[in-house]
Amino acid sequence: MAREQLEESIVADGNGKEEEAGVMGISAAGDGDEHHGGGGFSMKSFLWHGGSVWDAWFSCASNQVAQVLLTLPYSFSQLGMVSGVLLQVFYGFLGSWTAYLISVLYVEYRSRKEKEGVSFKNHVIQWFEVLDGLLGPYWKAAGLAFNCTFLLFGSVIQLIACASNIYYINDRLDKRTWTYIFGACCATTVFIPSFHNYRIWSFLGLGMTTYTAWYLAIAALINGQVEGVAHTGPTKLVLYFTGATNILYTFGGHAVTVEIMHAMWKPAKFKYIYLLATLYVFTLTLPSAAAMYWAFGDELLNHSNAFSLLPKTAWRDAAVILMLIHQFITFGFACTPLYFVWEKVIGMHDTKSIFKRALARLPIVVPIWFLAIIFPFFGPINSAVGALLVSFTVYIIPSLAHILTYRTASARMNAAEKPPFFLPSWTGMFVLNMFIVVWVLVVGFGLGGWASMVNFVRQIDTFGLFAKCYQCPKPAGPAAAQSPAPLPHH
Repeated sequence: MAREQLEESIVADGNGKEEEAGVMGISAAGDGDEHHGGGGFSMKSFLWHGGSVWDAWFSCASNQVAQVLLTLPYSFSQLGMVSGVLLQVFYGFLGSWTAYLISVLYVEYRSRKEKEGVSFKNHVIQWFEVLDGLLGPYWKAAGLAFNCTFLLFGSVIQLIACASNIYYINDRLDKRTWTYIFGACCATTVFIPSFHNYRIWSFLGLGMTTYTAWYLAIAALINGQVEGVAHTGPTKLVLYFTGATNILYTFGGHAVTVEIMHAMWKPAKFKYIYLLATLYVFTLTLPSAAAMYWAFGDELLNHSNAFSLLPKTAWRDAAVILMLIHQFITFGFACTPLYFVWEKVIGMHDTKSIFKRALARLPIVVPIWFLAIIFPFFGPINSAVGALLVSFTVYIIPSLAHILTYRTASARMNAAEKPPFFLPSWTGMFVLNMFIVVWVLVVGFGLGGWASMVNFVRQIDTFGLFAKCYQCPKPAGPAAAQSPAPLPHH
């Protein structure tokens, strides 16, 4: 069977019709057009039905960098300038490689299932199903546990970031109250059916992040170095590895790679999209983090949100508002795979009614809302999630799964995707994969896990659970003067 006919994806046109397309976008009727739809231009189709290579690129880039942009200057203060830049580049390419591995395993799984006559119409394939089909139920359980927990806390982080950001525009309400409000707002993502429908949101989200990144860089340069600025990082191992795991988290946003691929008209074209998205993200993260660290230095150790150090201006308020909208979009990105899993558990995944599916999805939002109120530690929670969850979900499990899937000569001979042109040897791929497993296990999970949890416990000791206003300025006055000095919280 030609490889072009091995894989199906759901393609909906502007009239709501569905037809099946192969891995290269070839439908059963032999139509090779990228858009399988109703002939004329449709505004609904243009805004709502996205499955092109560009849609996937916007989705990957938009999902990869949102609120973490505001914590990278904090990481630079922990790591120092040189380590900050080098680790961004290192983890960026490492993340792009494991995203490539995930895409290869997805195509392999779809190819094998198609040969068995399995149809995935009206069914969104997810990473744990790929692991189940290629390696069995134990791998499915591991993938499901790590992926769902990561996406759960990824959604929590977006809510915390929303409350942290809006506080810099309106501080009449404390951050916990803002978390209640934004939890209700983000619950509306239950109405977006799948990643196929994120076309306009992905485009807008990346534009908003681009503005915010360049605002941070330019504002820091215009503001100049603060009086007595010091750049002493790195000073402590705990701080160093906490910052390192935050960067590991930054380039580990591909827990939704399979869902984004499944929404494409030609999923086989995904292979290098994540790398191209990462290269663009470098243009946002490196200048903004470096400029902020140059301007503020060690002050960032006690300000995990970069907005907190910049003067209140119309430009900053615009950046805050745009980032808030993007965090709403990113919340949907992180939550949508959880919605799919829950729909499959309760038997609602094949339901055509958007409203019935939306109601079924609502119970997923409640624990996210609750956890954001318990642990409002903007910045430190990124590092903890990076070390304990992203290290396995994004780096270790895909690398090991690729090695085990192609461990036999017959599997390599019949592989749907051969090794890439820049690393044409299977042995070379396996060596690189094992390096990633060992590195991330020791440095990311081991040292990073130790450092991030020590830092996380410090936040609890300093601020307590259910903190009403994490890292808010202390009010001036006699009451403030009599209160004891806070413990160090970096």
